Formats: sequence, C-alpha cells, structure tokens
Amino acid sequence: MHRSIVVANRTLDSDELLRLVRERTARGPAHFWLVVPASTVQEPAANEVPIPMPVMGGTPPLPLAPEEARQLAQARLDAATARLTAEGATADGVVSDADPVRAVEEAVAGGDFDEIIVVTLPPRLSRWLHLDLPGRLAARSHLPVTHVALADV
Repeated sequence: MHRSIVVANRTLDSDELLRLVRERTARGPAHFWLVVPASTVQEPAANEVPIPMPVMGGTPPLPLAPEEARQLAQARLDAATARLTAEGATADGVVSDADPVRAVEEAVAGGDFDEIIVVTLPPRLSRWLHLDLPGRLAARSHLPVTHVALADV
C-alpha cells in the first residue's frame, strides 16, 4: 500500500488535491495521512484579492488565537477526511504543530511513508512557497515531495 503524508491547511478542500488523490488510488491501494498545521496566520483564500493594510484607517486582520486555530484546522481536517473517504480513498489525519516542517517531521517519525504531498495556495499568495516548504521537507525527510498549487485566479 502506498502511504502519503498530505500537508495542507486552507487547501484541504481543493479540487487539485482531490484529483491527485484519485490519481494515486487509481494506481492501487493508497493511504493518505492528512497533517493540518494549526496556523494562527491566515493566508487569503485563492479567490481573495489581498488588500494592502492599512487602508483608509483600516487595520490588518488579527492572527487567530491558538485554540481558534486548532478548531478551524480540525474542522478542515474533518471535512477533508469525509470528502476523500466519500471518494473511496483511505484517509485520516491529525491537527498538528503550527510550523508545517515540525508537523511533517512528527508525522514522518510516527510512521512509514512513501511520499509527502504539499498542497499550497497559488505561488503569488503562498507563504509556504515563499519559505520553500517543499524543498525544506525533501531535504529533511529524504522522501519524495509532490507539490500541488491551487490555480491562480
């Protein structure tokens, strides 16, 4: 059975991830371990236009409180697990450390995996890509890393 770690947050419900999961399961038995960092930093969704702050006296959005971040990550995990399972995939996962590198390292240490799948917002919006998350995970885990970016709007 092919075992993949999927690290995602805002992108867990994406059609791009669903397509990749379908491709992997078409090849044979596959298991997807979803790792959802409980990030207090909320990136804009792919269809949102970033607004420079402050705008006309506006204030930048406040980061989420840690407990609120965990609740939001858990809701995303539950929805993604249900969606992938409904598609016939074997999927479960965990809400983890806010740092995606630490979150994946914890998952790798706890299991035997064949690859890491990183699902990000489009390159112009993705903080994870600006931090070279796919490259950092490949170097630290010594596992193949597949990067899936949402389409830019």
